[in-house]
Amino acid sequence: MAEGPEAESTAGAAGGMGLTREADFLAHRGMVFTIAYDITGTVADAEDVVQETYLRFSAVGHPVDNPRAYLARTAARQALNSVRASARRREEYVGDWLPEPLPTGAREQADPQVAALTAAEVSTAMLVLMQSLNGPERAAFVLREVFGFEYREIAAALGAGEAAVRQLVHRAGERVRSGLPRTVPDEAEHRTAVERFLQAAMTGQVQDLLDVLAPEVVLVSDGGGKVSAARRTVYGPERVAALLLGLAAKYGEGAVPEFIELNGLPAVAFREDGLVTTVFQLSFRDGLVTGVFAMRNPEKLVRLQP
Repeated sequence: MAEGPEAESTAGAAGGMGLTREADFLAHRGMVFTIAYDITGTVADAEDVVQETYLRFSAVGHPVDNPRAYLARTAARQALNSVRASARRREEYVGDWLPEPLPTGAREQADPQVAALTAAEVSTAMLVLMQSLNGPERAAFVLREVFGFEYREIAAALGAGEAAVRQLVHRAGERVRSGLPRTVPDEAEHRTAVERFLQAAMTGQVQDLLDVLAPEVVLVSDGGGKVSAARRTVYGPERVAALLLGLAAKYGEGAVPEFIELNGLPAVAFREDGLVTTVFQLSFRDGLVTGVFAMRNPEKLVRLQP
């Protein structure tokens, strides 16, 4: 074993590189989490990817010229591995599958990986649309459209040719953008629309609710086979209104609504005996509700409990 000044110099260099590596990871942790969450759709899987990415980054024995690109590449690969590992579980899922709601309100802002997120990056509407993409399409779209990586960098991350990556991004972009509003409403505008929706749903009057629903509105409910929920997507304002009013009549008196922030935008949570049992996240276009995403799976509501 080496001793003396040379050994001390080597140890000092390693220690300095370790501190730099830690700082680089913390600076990009929000990006790593967002890539993982957008691809996997679950907070738990995203957190696992963040941890694995950190361990791999820490273990690199030489200086990393571009930490941002290295971390993005590693996160995308690990997230794709997670998607492949959970494919069977997703196939056997009971009813519709929705991404796990991500709390982004004041209580979460101390967490750097949450504070950096915006609704444009992790909105439920975008995540739902991204589930129609395959894993590589999701990864290519997030790396290019959300974080602006060059095609050659994405190609390196996916182990594909640059021309193929361009096609992946193009196909994914067409699908996702076609289903999203051109602009994301600001928080105040979104909250006003959510309040209108909640008030209309709680009145019990069909016309009041129809007045806030867009002609193309859909309702997706996720119970995971553990609690009652619509097993299939509901289409059209009349059917969506009927289902929502039926739920209000059945559970309205025992459930207490409250506004919370999820995925960067205001949402509504219903509590029963102090526990959150249902969360409604909404998408809008021109002030009308285009998507109602009802999360009832208790396993995906754990992070919202007291």
